[in-house]
Formats: sequence, C-alpha cells, structure tokens
Amino acid sequence: MGALVLLLIGIIMFAFGWFIYSRFVAGKILQLNDKNITPAHELRDDVDYFPTNKVVLWGHHFTAVAGAAPIVGPAIAVQWGWLPAFLWVVIGTVFFAGIHDMSALWASVRNQGKSIGTVCQRFVGSKVGQLFMVVIFLVLLMVNAAFGVIIAKESVEYPTTIIPAWGAIAIALIMGQAIYRFKINLGLVTIVAVVALYALVPVGVAIPISLPENIGGFDALRQWVVILFIYAGIASILPVWMLLQPRDYINGIQLFIGLLLLYGSIVIVNPPVLAPDIIPAIKEGNWGMLVPVLFITIACGAVSGFHGIVASGTTSKQVNKETDVRFVGYLGAVGEGSLALGTIIICVAGVGLLSVNAGLSPETWTTMFKGGAGNFAAGGGAIVEQGVGLSYSAASTLFSLMLILFAATTMDAGIRLQRYIIQEWGEIYKIPFLKKNSLATIIAVGTSFLMAINGIGEGGKNEVAIWPLFGATNQILASLTLLTVAVILIKNKKAGGSLVVLCPMVFILSMAFWGALIKTQEFYAASNWLLFGIDILVLIVTVLVVLSALSTISKTLKEGKAA
Repeated sequence: MGALVLLLIGIIMFAFGWFIYSRFVAGKILQLNDKNITPAHELRDDVDYFPTNKVVLWGHHFTAVAGAAPIVGPAIAVQWGWLPAFLWVVIGTVFFAGIHDMSALWASVRNQGKSIGTVCQRFVGSKVGQLFMVVIFLVLLMVNAAFGVIIAKESVEYPTTIIPAWGAIAIALIMGQAIYRFKINLGLVTIVAVVALYALVPVGVAIPISLPENIGGFDALRQWVVILFIYAGIASILPVWMLLQPRDYINGIQLFIGLLLLYGSIVIVNPPVLAPDIIPAIKEGNWGMLVPVLFITIACGAVSGFHGIVASGTTSKQVNKETDVRFVGYLGAVGEGSLALGTIIICVAGVGLLSVNAGLSPETWTTMFKGGAGNFAAGGGAIVEQGVGLSYSAASTLFSLMLILFAATTMDAGIRLQRYIIQEWGEIYKIPFLKKNSLATIIAVGTSFLMAINGIGEGGKNEVAIWPLFGATNQILASLTLLTVAVILIKNKKAGGSLVVLCPMVFILSMAFWGALIKTQEFYAASNWLLFGIDILVLIVTVLVVLSALSTISKTLKEGKAA
C-alpha cells in the first residue's frame, strides 16, 4: 500500500472535524458569542493580556502545544505497526483533541483567562482544584525537562541546525517590533521573515556549529541544556508580543510549509508503506504490548492535557473575540494531528526509502527503524529529497529544524506557564514573594533544569525515562480537564451537551490510569523513587478530583430535577 492512501484518509477526517463537528460543538454546546468581552480586553496589560489576531494567535497556540510530542510519540508507537497509531491519531484529533482544546480554551476565556486548575477550583471544589494544579505543575516540569534534553540531543546530532534555529529568535524579535511597534503589514512581515528563516538553512548546512566536548565537566549535551534553560527563562518574562507570539507564529508558518513539502512529496513519490500494519506478536494475541501503552505513548497528536494548560494559560489571555476560540483551539489540534500523521508516514514509509536507497530489501525496515524522533529528520529528508529534489542534507536539516523550533517554543511557553502556576499559588496561599515574576521564573527554570540535568544519564536517555510517565500523567490531566468542562456544562443546564466531553473523558481516563498503574510497578521494580513518587501522587490526586467532580455532577443534577 502507498503512503498516499493514509494521507488522503487523514485529510478527509480532519476536514470533517473542522467543517462539521467543531462547528456543531462551538455553536450548539459552547455557544460562542462575540458579545462576550474576552479577558484580553477586560484585563489588558500588554504583557500577558493582549488582544491578538486569530491567525497569529493560532500560530502561537499551535506551536506552543505541538513541540516535539506529536513527533516523538508517533515515532515510538509505530513499533507496534502503523495501523493502531494511524487510527488513534486520526480519530483522536477529530473527537478527542479538538474538543478538549476548544472547550478548555472556552472555559478559561469565560473565567477571566484563569488556568484550568483555578477553573476547577471554582466549579468542582477549592481543595480539589488546588490538587489539580499540582498535577499541572508536574506535567509542565516533565515537559520542560524532556524537551530541553530532546533539543540538546538534536543540537548535538545536527549541528547544521544551530544557525537557523537561533537565527529564528532574532527574526522573531524583529517581527514583534515590525508588527506591533511600527504597524507594518502582517503579510509583508510574514513573507520577509519566512524568506530570512529559510535563507539561514543553507548557511547552517555550510557552517555547522558544535560546542566543545567538555567544559567544567559538562559534555556538549549538558552545555546545550544549560544554554536552553537560560534562554527559556529570559524568554518567559518578555512581553508576549515581543518574542512569544512572533516566534510561535513564524514557527507555525514554517511547519505549514514543511508539511506542504512533505505532503506534496508524498503525492509525487507515493512511497510504499513497508512497516507492518500490526506486528505479529500482537496478532498472535499479545495485546498487552499495545493496550493501554499506545494511548499514553501518543498523547499530543491525539489528545493532550498539556494543551489545556496552554489554552488556559497563555492563549486565553490573548483571544480577541470569543468566536476565535474555535479557530485557535480546534484548528490548533488539527494542525498537530497533521504533524502526527506526517510523522507516522515518515516513519513507516520514509525510513523504508532509506533502506531501499541503501540497496537493502524492504524487510530491513525493522532494522532501519530506531524508534524516536531521530527517524523524523532522516525519513522526512528521504521523502522530500525524492519528491522535490532538495539534497538529503538540506531536507533532513529542515525536518530537524522543525523539531527543534517546536520543542523550543513549547519550552518558552512551558516556563511561562509554570510561572503562572507559582504566582497563582502565591495568591491562594497569601505568599507575596511567590507573586513576583523574577522569583517565580527562577523557581520554574531551576526545578525544570534540575530534573533535566540530573536525569540525563548515560547516553542522554532522560526523555526516554520521563516520556512514559509524562504520557500517562498528561492523559490523566486531559481527562480531568474534560471532566471540569463537563461540570461547567451541566451547571449551565447543558447536561446533554456534556456527552461530547464525557465520552472521550471516560475512555482517556481509563487508559491513562491503567497505564499509570503499570508504570508505578515498573518504577518500583527499578527503584526509581523520584518517578515512582510522582506517579503515586498523580494517581491519588486523580482519584480525589474524579470523586469530587462526580459528587458535584450528582448534586447539580438532583438540584435541577428538584427545580
């Protein structure tokens, strides 16, 4: 079978989700209305609260939530065959991720741009909501730590990406000034910025940059981790219009171009899918290899609790009109699903091209496939090389750059979001110094950096160790976010409409909780007490939040009948 079939099915399903399903939910259930004043206008401070063009905001939201996750997760999951990963990404994007992201953004916009944890406090219960915020903080901690190491590894492995990756920061800073200070036309600024970004790619290929092998006992990998967290800390305290928005926007544009190159090359080449649909071990009945592990391995790209954090953190504070919630929230999920779909095709077909190009038989796909993000640059480069004639070096650099830029923008937003949580704790527990931007940022950067640097281990395998726990915790967070939205809908006399969030919530919660229990046993057996403790804490908080939410729902329904 050719990869073009997978691409067409995916695009048709995404189109159904955007044009039909999301319109129904936004209009009939969430009832988006531009007469409602958004927090960006009500609380405008031009630092965090800032009304933003929906296309620019989509760029910020999409690239902030995408990061490396829709690449890493699917690239690992196809080891069990392309079919389970493909179905979960396509169905998950349309009925799970899109609804989760849009409804989380809606809930925050309707509540002064507060985080989903604070919204949970209001509608489910104060004490439970505070515990919910602990889960949010832990997810952010794992995201920032894992992505920091992933970017560092890519920087070491692909030194040709350094100049364009860091040049993108300078381009974004200039864009921010051009758009908001000098009021230059967005279209013109976009064209100039994109040309400048891609002009840096051949420069990076010609002038690869590598750090010294050792400085003060820190190898190149650890040096990059230090540099990345210093940058993320600085970026997180700048006004959103200065760097965060334009950086995310231009990254969204370059992803769009990258996907066009990839999808266009797939149409031209139609590479054969050499990976098995389902591996023989699973067909023989060993489904424990797949369920529930698949659903915590592919989080972003199917559904992700981290999206709710971003939606209710930075994005909700920038929504100009309430109807923009559908465009930014649902279409952001579709964008990420498109990236996850492209990753699957790259891994199951592009990696196969590498083996064919090397003169090997198709059966060698299993030996060429390494699992993880490394296949994204290699397989994507192979497809685009045959499709549009770019050199393999330039094409693989483009895909590696895509991975680095997405992960970096997630770190930018992640550190900022951690700061928000710490500052909200300062308000809740009346601790004045926690409300300060500088101290809250130092705490956010410090905790994430320590988890990253102490967990790198031999060969830089930190993200491999953290990823399963992140996946389980992340999906639990997604289910709790959907549960919170369900409570809001039921309290607003939308009990029937709440089914669009309750149905995916039940499935995600079941798979994620099951997966977390499995990981608890594994961490205990490996004496990994840090991850074991975090996992236990997440499970306890989950039970408390679910019980409290169900109690609130039951009470609300009884009150409704009595009335």
